[in-house]
Amino acid sequence: MPSYIDVAVNLLSSALEPDTASIIQAAANQGVSPLIVIGSDLAESAAAIALCQQYPRRLYCTAGVHPHHASGWNIDSRTQQAKLCQAPQVVAVGECGLDYNRDFSPRPIQRQAFIAQLELAITLQIPVLMHERDAHEDFIAILREYRPQLTGALLHCFTGTHTQMEAYIDLDLHLGITGWVCDERRGQSLAQLVPYIPQNRILIETDSPFLLPRSMRPKPKSSKNKPEYLPYIANYIADLRGENADEFAEHCYQNSLTFFKLDHIHA
Repeated sequence: MPSYIDVAVNLLSSALEPDTASIIQAAANQGVSPLIVIGSDLAESAAAIALCQQYPRRLYCTAGVHPHHASGWNIDSRTQQAKLCQAPQVVAVGECGLDYNRDFSPRPIQRQAFIAQLELAITLQIPVLMHERDAHEDFIAILREYRPQLTGALLHCFTGTHTQMEAYIDLDLHLGITGWVCDERRGQSLAQLVPYIPQNRILIETDSPFLLPRSMRPKPKSSKNKPEYLPYIANYIADLRGENADEFAEHCYQNSLTFFKLDHIHA
């Protein structure tokens, strides 16, 4: 059975949280292990670290402030985040970035929090896991300034255009692809782009419990997307790329180990 790493799981503060143990085991039964648990604010990041401590080698996490929560960013946030990021379970700064679609936080504050977190990732020399929605111009302008000093940068849940994809690849970003690509209504343009992502730049994720792959048959009874569905997404993407499914899975697995600096643990 191929091995997979789900690089973005919203395990806390979501519909998955009550079933944590069974979610982790069901994923492992399908070869999906470890899981990267997303920290979207500082409290959730602290909770993610505590959860990872209960599941060594099966869970790792990020520690960050999502743009939706950027309005809470203050002078103490960076100090708190830096302390959280020292935990051995934390493999990336994030989820951070810009979201001009929902605008839950004022845009200047979003930019301020994003820049502060990029600077922290540079200081600590750990990768950054990022979010961008309807904010490409500002997002890439900021990234161009900081990318040369970052050890690694992942734009998770990429759903952009061909031009945007090329700009991100030119900046040496990794792109996370979700089950969005399996959506015959909204995912068609992404499905056309997926073959053009370089083999060493693509990572795969569920972003669970969101973005249940619409093309799954039989359709799951629950609308909750789960990490155990990652092999389905991987096979779907491999087919779009015209690649052998097991070989594609292996490339993504190795890309994930390298990106999150887990090679020495899961080699």
